Amino acid sequence: MAPPKNRRPGFSRRAQYGLFLGYVIAAAGALVGAILLVLSAIDPTGFAALRMSAAEATAPVSTAAASLTRGVVSIPHAIGDHFGTVDENRRLRKQIEANRELLMRARTLAYDNRRLKALLRLRERSSDTIAVARIVSSSGSSTRRFGLLNAGRDQGVREGQPVRGPDGLIGRILEAGPDVARVLFVTDPDSVVPVRRTRDGLPAIATGRGDGLIEVKPVSIGDPLPKPGDVLMSSGTGGIYPPDIPVARVLRVGRDAAIARPLAQPGTLDVALVQRAFFPLPPPLPPSQNAPAPGVAPPTPEAAP
Repeated sequence: MAPPKNRRPGFSRRAQYGLFLGYVIAAAGALVGAILLVLSAIDPTGFAALRMSAAEATAPVSTAAASLTRGVVSIPHAIGDHFGTVDENRRLRKQIEANRELLMRARTLAYDNRRLKALLRLRERSSDTIAVARIVSSSGSSTRRFGLLNAGRDQGVREGQPVRGPDGLIGRILEAGPDVARVLFVTDPDSVVPVRRTRDGLPAIATGRGDGLIEVKPVSIGDPLPKPGDVLMSSGTGGIYPPDIPVARVLRVGRDAAIARPLAQPGTLDVALVQRAFFPLPPPLPPSQNAPAPGVAPPTPEAAP
């Protein structure tokens, strides 16, 4: 026989007591909420103190629950980090082995370099600073790129000496007066600087364009062009510019040449250094007093008195 639909929730006293207790807790909660609402409207200061007391009482429980939650959530991350660490360790071991081979090769090359220098008795030259001066003016509206330096022959400045700044090569002395000198910038069309790429030593020729940029061409036809971002330094070839002076950074690559921007901007410099040429030219020979005039044959021993 089916039980009636309006039957009570249960016949056991435990179920009845549980239902009654739920009603009591709900009523008590509603009553406490109403009291707190009235208290917050009547006495906000007292309600705030009561709220802070309740927060301090429940803070340990909240902290423990948060720590437990973080611990449970961090388990998958810890497992992933473990496997990631293992893979990273393997990768680093392979990289160490590769670097060990490169280190041994570099040591061998350094040893061979020292041995060859000793065999050839190659003498390293140092570029001494001749003068420290200021660039007082520069040509900005013309296609020619010159600058005026407030130092001249009285300070030891001579034609052909390189001029550099803190960031790199500026140019070379074109003319020198008693107290001023004219500087030919590396961006001038008549400026030619032998350079090399820093990462592999690829030689090239840097020529000024007259527009503030530099055109870089390879020395040989089969050599590749520098890539954007490559840094070019002076190679020391030619004897004017010392090696290892920063010159320019490549911006873009064209069909036959690369376009680079000089690292040193003369318009923003306040101090320039005039250095000794890497291989200075020998001084001119003094004219001989007994040299015959042009078109006159030297006297023969018989004609001599």
